[in-house]
Order: sequence, then structure tokens, then C-alpha cells
Amino acid sequence: MTTSQPKKTLTLKKKPSDSDVTSTSGGPRKRSGARARLVAQRELTRRRTDTFDAELADAPVVETSLDTAKPARPERSRTAERPKAARRPDQDAHSQAATAPVVRRPRSDARNSPSRIRVAETFRVFTPCPHGLEEALAAELNALGFDDAVADRAGCRLTTDWSGILRINLYSRLATRVLVQVAHRPVNTENDILDLAYNTPWERWFGAEQTLRVDTSAIRSPMQSLQYCNLRAKDGICDRLRDREGQRPDIDTVRPDARVHLFLDETSATLYLDTSGESLFKRGWRLDKGEAPIRENLAAGLLALSGWDPNAPLLDPFCGSGTILIEAAWIALGVPAGIWRPFAFERLRNHDDRHWKDIKAEARSRIATRLDTPLVGCDLNPAAIEAARQNLDRAWLTPDTIRLEVADARNVLPPADHGWLVTNPPYGERLEDSDDDLWWQWSQNLKQNYSNWHVNIISSDLELPQKLRLKPRRRIPLHNGALDCRLFVFDMVKESYRREKK
Repeated sequence: MTTSQPKKTLTLKKKPSDSDVTSTSGGPRKRSGARARLVAQRELTRRRTDTFDAELADAPVVETSLDTAKPARPERSRTAERPKAARRPDQDAHSQAATAPVVRRPRSDARNSPSRIRVAETFRVFTPCPHGLEEALAAELNALGFDDAVADRAGCRLTTDWSGILRINLYSRLATRVLVQVAHRPVNTENDILDLAYNTPWERWFGAEQTLRVDTSAIRSPMQSLQYCNLRAKDGICDRLRDREGQRPDIDTVRPDARVHLFLDETSATLYLDTSGESLFKRGWRLDKGEAPIRENLAAGLLALSGWDPNAPLLDPFCGSGTILIEAAWIALGVPAGIWRPFAFERLRNHDDRHWKDIKAEARSRIATRLDTPLVGCDLNPAAIEAARQNLDRAWLTPDTIRLEVADARNVLPPADHGWLVTNPPYGERLEDSDDDLWWQWSQNLKQNYSNWHVNIISSDLELPQKLRLKPRRRIPLHNGALDCRLFVFDMVKESYRREKK
């Protein structure tokens, strides 16, 4: 893709700030949100100071200069090159700060020093993801600078500070949510859940002036009713806020200000604060979902598992509404997955709006404005191509970013002599019985014209390789919603297939 003048393929739009919420005069008087947030921030600062002073009481003196004691802040570079996909923009600076030795000063020096050291609080975090993407998510988080991220059941676990929590929400393409663990203990009855919820300092995060939602999930829990467990957790939260702030928060199951997740296993209960709000796969651009939509984080996961090089051509011959191709364009341009969507942490009391704006400004400064990677999408349904074009516009991508056309996959020729084919073809109810010839005819096209291409197909039809008469190099178990699927990986080698007759 060469032109005489560079064309912008991405347009940045400044998001208007939310208007202040006006208070009503009727009813009982509540503590205002701004006042409650200020009190919570002062309380958090006091706790950090007390903890730090207690550690300094018996700490030995370490000879050091003022410069080494001061944590380094990443410098912004206007000429810095755009990092590769799934790489944290300030990874180098963050790694240096994370590996720097902890410097302690005598109590008198620390209290009187104008450059007083602040100890960053760390949190245990769980990031759920679709089944099958756990290892890919761990690799993504490691690339973002979270070295202790490890794959777990349907997600990853790690520890990080609050700034790291914001960055995961902003940059992760594979995670579904970012959950911060706030309480954990063994439980035997539902009343133990009530006590656990009541003894957790929720006023640090949100208050009675905000709305609340509680969700509960379990694995092999002996509790008889998850609905009753959910009610006990909600009562514990509301009772604590009523005792401390004079009123219980309202419940909102649609768009709450604060979300809490209760997880139960055989012996214990864990309470998580949801910092994401709506699921992270909702990037904010897709309204036309097509006939069989694939979620955005699963589409990004297919690209990660396929090993796609963002500088190499990409083809989706069953593109539908264009989800895989739009995710690929954002990866190639370096657009963070959450750059244009709101998050639940923005409504919490401890939210530092200035710090969050700095993080987003740093991310925006590294977005490329030109895409040279050939991205091509085809579909036999003209309505699907029209939906893809509308999604392309809502994703702030110009029409020339992705080449979309109405075409039959059985006849589509590759756009280059090598590249990646990643697709979600019709299967199950989407495929009529009369279309049984589709697989054989498509495989003939692949064998004859797609030498040196890496073909990646997700399908719930486990017999698809036999229908294509191709031997997969890998079969990766995945879930597309409730469907048990496989990602079949084929390497098309030149002259390894001969022309076959039906």
C-alpha cells in the first residue's frame, strides 16, 4: 500500500467530560460524592504514612543520594517509535523502577525531607478471560511488564499497584475484567459471608451515595443457594456503609457505580472489586454484530495464538462484521483496546483523574497514523460487508485501512505471496445442509493458491480437517461463548498438495 502522500487511517476524538451531578434538595441529607472522595483520599494517605513510619522506626540507615531515593517517572518522548503489539509503552522505565532497591531513611530525615518517599500499595489481581486464552493472556501481561502474571483457571493472577491496574484495563486485549481482591477467608455458612462482607472497608472505594451491584460465582461450593449467598454479601456491604455513613447504597443491576464479585470454592470465599465495569471485550465501536458475532477479546486471542505478524498481510474470507480485521488494525496501529471506553474505577472514591489522563495521553502519543499492512476481508453476504464498513467507521478507521469486498471464499485469491488467514467460518446452525460442498471447494482453493500461508480456522465442528482434507499442525481448545471449539492451524506448503477430484 503506497501513496504519494501519507493518509491518516486513524482519527482521534476528544471525549467530552461528564457533567457534574446536581444534588437534590429533598430527602435525607447525604455526604456529597466529592466530599466523600476527598475524605477517602486523606484516609488512604494517612494509612500509607502510618505504615511507612512504622517500618522506619527500627530501620537501619542506608547511605544513598537523593536522586536514587526518588522513584523515576517515565519521560515522554515525542519521537519515540511505536512499540510492537501487546507491549507496554513505558515498559523500560517501569522495569527500572520496579527493580530499584528500596531505600530507607531514619525517622527524623523521612518526616522532615521535602522529597519524602511514598510506599506504593500493591494488590492481588485476577484477570478472567475466555477458556483457552489463559497462556496467551499471561504472555500479554508479561509483555506489558507484569512479570509475576501466571495463568490460572479461566484467567491470570498477578500482583501490582493501582497504576498497574489502570494500565491492564487500558491495554489488555484478551482479559474480560480486572478484579482486585479485597477480602478472603474460610467460610462454613452464609452468615460467614455476611461477616466477611461487613468487615471489609468498602468506604475506602465507594459510599452510600453510589449504586451497587453484587455478583456471585462458585466452583464446588457446599453452599445450598448462590442467590442467598449473594444476598448475604450485599447485606454485609450495605450494613457497613449504613453504620458508617448513615445510609445504605441503592442497588442497580444495569449500570451501577460499583461492582463487587463474590467467588466461592470448597472452603473459602473471596471478594473482588471490579475495576472494569462492562466487560473489556466491549471496546465501544461495535453496534452491528452480524449473524454470528465473535467477541473482540476472542478475536484478538485468535490473532495471538496464530502468531500473526502485524507487518504481514492478513485475510479473513468469512469476515462477517469485521471483528477480527478491526482488532488486527488496532494491533498494527498500536491503539490500546480501552482507549475510548469508560471504566468502573473512574467512579470510585480513590480515583485520581489527573493520573489517569496522563496514562491515556501517553498511550495516544504512541498511536500510529498510517497503516501499510494489507488487511483484507470478504464475505458472500452484502449486508455483512455493510455492517463491517459501519463498524470500521465507529472504530475511527478510514475506509482504506481494511479492504472489504463481497466475494466467495471458494474463489478469493490471496492478496500477497505469503501471510496469515484467520477466520471464523459458518458452522452449526449457520451452515445449511446444502452447503456441504463448501469445505471441499474451499480446500481446493487453499491448496492451489495459498502456498506459504498460515491458515487458522476456529470451528465447533471437530471433523472440519477431514472435510477440508487437510492435516492440522495444531488443535487449540477454545470456547466461543458456550460453544466448545478448536482453533485448527494449517501450514500450506508449496507443491505439497496435488489437484484432487471429487
